[in-house]
Amino acid sequence: MTDSEKLQMALQHFAGLTADDFGLSAGYWKQKTYKKGEYYNRHRTICKDLGFVTTGVFRSFTVDEATGEEKNVFLYSANGFVVSFKSFINQAPCDYHTQALTDATVIFINILDLLSLYKQSHAWEKFGRLLAQEAFNVSMGRLEGFLFKSPEQRYLELIEHHPDIFNNVPLYHISSYLGIQGPSLSRIRKRLARK
Repeated sequence: MTDSEKLQMALQHFAGLTADDFGLSAGYWKQKTYKKGEYYNRHRTICKDLGFVTTGVFRSFTVDEATGEEKNVFLYSANGFVVSFKSFINQAPCDYHTQALTDATVIFINILDLLSLYKQSHAWEKFGRLLAQEAFNVSMGRLEGFLFKSPEQRYLELIEHHPDIFNNVPLYHISSYLGIQGPSLSRIRKRLARK
């Protein structure tokens, strides 16, 4: 299956976009490959593209100005969207960096082209609404996870949403995303392995 076919299937599954709907957008999508460590978007720049990850993993992270410590905020993996959503929809500077954790490939569309599609098609307007709802749900899920869930529950959710993450990403990035120290992650993994 080509990357374009993966994207078309994902859009059909996510928002019910038909082949004709996808055809409206076909000329707008472009492909880019990223080497491990390359940035999709940098802190204080404006995110102008919505990406669909076909291979690889990305992270969004902040850097504590006092200590230089990096804290992972979001993870994006294959068959999902990568975007600094608040920056993207407001066309305002981003609050964090988004970087490839592995070699990766993305098919992306520019904000201006996406806005043009919204004007042309109710189906694409629906896509935009669903994308905003998904971004809200992901953000709220992260917040509520830290408020109401144990590190073990957050770990299990991570595996559910990013099943291949442990094959591709160093454990220190995973523990940062979960908001725990490396030894705590090791204990959780050992405990679950015994079950």
